[in-house]
Amino acid sequence: MSIKTFLLPDLGEGLTEAELVRWMIAEGDSVIVDQPIAEVETAKSLVEIPCPFEGVVSTLHGDAGQMMLVDEPFISVNTGGVEPEAAAPAAEGALSYREEEMAGTQVPEEAEEDEASGNVLIGYGTGASKPSTSRRRRPRAGSTTAAASSETSTQAVRVINPLVRKLARENSIDIHAVRGTGPEGLVLRADVEALISQGQPDAAAAVPAAPAAAPAPAAAPAPQKPSEGAAAGADKRTGLPVASSQVLSGVRKTIAAAMSTSRREIPEATVWVDVDVTKLLKLRGKIKESEGQAPSIMALISRFAVAGLQRFPELNSRIDVEDDGSLRHTIFDGVNLGFAAQTDRGLVVPNVRDAHKLNANELSAEFARLAGVAREGKAGVSDLSGSTFTINNYGVFNVDGSAAIINYPEAAILGLGRIVQKPWVVNGKIKVRSICELTLSFDHRVCDGGTAAGFLRYVADAMTDPKKALSTL
Repeated sequence: MSIKTFLLPDLGEGLTEAELVRWMIAEGDSVIVDQPIAEVETAKSLVEIPCPFEGVVSTLHGDAGQMMLVDEPFISVNTGGVEPEAAAPAAEGALSYREEEMAGTQVPEEAEEDEASGNVLIGYGTGASKPSTSRRRRPRAGSTTAAASSETSTQAVRVINPLVRKLARENSIDIHAVRGTGPEGLVLRADVEALISQGQPDAAAAVPAAPAAAPAPAAAPAPQKPSEGAAAGADKRTGLPVASSQVLSGVRKTIAAAMSTSRREIPEATVWVDVDVTKLLKLRGKIKESEGQAPSIMALISRFAVAGLQRFPELNSRIDVEDDGSLRHTIFDGVNLGFAAQTDRGLVVPNVRDAHKLNANELSAEFARLAGVAREGKAGVSDLSGSTFTINNYGVFNVDGSAAIINYPEAAILGLGRIVQKPWVVNGKIKVRSICELTLSFDHRVCDGGTAAGFLRYVADAMTDPKKALSTL
């Protein structure tokens, strides 16, 4: 028989794990290529995983509720036939689309025909229509060629996940010296995180030159008595009862990581301005009266923001760190507009693709559609990744303003506060006007304050005199 193992694929931008919600098949069941086999929940959405092989399910590598890591075994299938290399372990057939990143650490072999669709997601097509490609097999234990490869490539590091490399680089860890605990010495994220938690910036110091005996397990610490006056279930630091305590996971874990990365990576600055939106509200009212419906205020402001990005493109960009540590600034020709949406699963950022091609009515419709699927947990990977600029309407929470955290790796985020009536000086006279606070947080590496202020002023002026602005779009 021939056992092939399918690795959990990358389910979206920056995601390295997913929670297994349920299996849709069982061990012993027959499966066909692209048949849905499981439903997993990422920090962004619920995703159905298709089977890349045809055969009989041999092993399910996880249980419902378990966190599954990307590029780790997900399901093994007996595809029938005779295994050409019977001495090879079952995991021999486990291949990842990132396998090519391991060039130099493996022995190249003859190219072979793809027997299945590969690591793909429902709706993303299969490899059936693509030309076959070369793939490197993992060398077998005891293989002469594998041993020779190890001897001649002692400096090659077995890492297939670019996020692991990035994590090591950010924490000043020499990835070449990390001792991998994965199959055949593969360096996993857990290996790097273990060194970080030990406070060892130099990974080499944590790797013994030769195998050493495992240290004896440390004795369990003696139970501590609660401090005087504190309840037995109280937090020892504060003496207060603990209402709940749990490790962050799923959406909250991803949000925490994204916010930390943004604050750590981006030197952000914030500018803001109060805007008189009285005319904008009146214009929307007239449109609704004449046409029966009107775009949302957020859609109108977003249309102005997209136009502003075409005039100040530096804010529609991102900065990436190259492997050599240099910074690359990429400015996009077109806007994928992200918007913050609060859901029962947490804060997510769907994005309107090619927002620069849409008018205010079309933007309003897309906001409503994407917010709906996001709250239902049905948004696809493309709906929740790839944005180039984000707008955040925190006015719905009845607050005036906020210095929002930039949606990493974007360069800026525009915030809208609530609209309230305030006394306002108009032509030298005090009148009651509808006022909204507009805030822009931006990456100071991509531009200076003049550019950021110019963009914010353009949007604010368009909101103040929308008829004039719309006539030029």
